[in-house]
Amino acid sequence: MTATQIATPRAQRRVRGVDPVPWWLKLIGGVVGLYFVLPTLFVIPMSFSTATTFQFPPQGFSLKLYENFFTNPVWLDALRNSVVVATLASLLATVVGTAAAVGLHNLRGRLARFARTVLMISMVTPAIVIAVAVYISFLQWQLVGTLAGYVLAHAAIGVPFVLVSVTSALGGFDARLLRAASSLGATPLRGFVTVTMPLISRGVITGAVFAFVTSFDEVVIALFLRSPALQTLPVQMYNSVTVEIDPTIAASSSVVVTAVTLICLVLQFVGGRRKSS
Repeated sequence: MTATQIATPRAQRRVRGVDPVPWWLKLIGGVVGLYFVLPTLFVIPMSFSTATTFQFPPQGFSLKLYENFFTNPVWLDALRNSVVVATLASLLATVVGTAAAVGLHNLRGRLARFARTVLMISMVTPAIVIAVAVYISFLQWQLVGTLAGYVLAHAAIGVPFVLVSVTSALGGFDARLLRAASSLGATPLRGFVTVTMPLISRGVITGAVFAFVTSFDEVVIALFLRSPALQTLPVQMYNSVTVEIDPTIAASSSVVVTAVTLICLVLQFVGGRRKSS
């Protein structure tokens, strides 16, 4: 047997290598994923039940809960308020977060790190702490129970998501493109609109979607800011469980989960098509 014949099996064994993700880690990931999906597997079937209270397994099949959700003025007003607040808050958070990401992109040193830390505080701070601080401040400014108060508070917690997303998109941005546009007579504003924005648009859209979903799903701050005339869908869902036993929450939860899932899938599909093209 020659040296080449001896070395070949060893080389083949080295090429095979070892799976970088061990089986136990895959198992843990599957269990965690099932843990997050499991409530949906209970809620969605309950939304088609004929029972007048929470009951699993559901009895019969009916669309009564969905009919009540889409015809009851209380649920419709809460849904409309959530959509309006989330839309305005995501727009404000997108503008502020994108401007902050672009402004901090070329900054270095302690000042830039301090500014990023300040903008990211709301992402790591407990929601109850933010809610108490917002409530105390907004009481003095007379913003409790107002649309402006909801929008400002929800935009503040959405800015970090936009900042992270746009900063990641700017990581692959070539600043020489802006210098080339400037040499051709483009103003800074036109260069940003025609050069920078198209290249970071995916990051901006992703951040806007995260800001919208965060605002739409927020309940702790909304509980502090609610008023009899203005409350969001998560607050109404909270009331339907704690104050009154209303199984309509099963239908509203199913609608929200389905809508958010479809939005994420559409964005993933569009992003995948752009990458392939």
